[in-house]
Amino acid sequence: MTGALGSAALVLMSLGAVTAQASPAAADPCGFYETSSDAFYNHCTSDGSRVIIHVRVAYGADYERCVAPGKTWLGSADKIQGAHYVGRTC
Repeated sequence: MTGALGSAALVLMSLGAVTAQASPAAADPCGFYETSSDAFYNHCTSDGSRVIIHVRVAYGADYERCVAPGKTWLGSADKIQGAHYVGRTC
């Protein structure tokens, strides 16, 4: 009986180890990124600053936009070609 309990404990401990090693979902990357359908700019900061980004638009006029900390939706991935920080706050 002791051997069975020890084996059960070993199995449960090994399952716990596997669970503890599972990584959380990957966070959104900083800066410009796309999903299969959408384009985003993620302003990663801890100081609460708002920054101006330059947005490149396919078959349209580029523009500048003020973004707050966190993820900002820029539009459809097939219309937005990229975005970058221009070095100014807003």
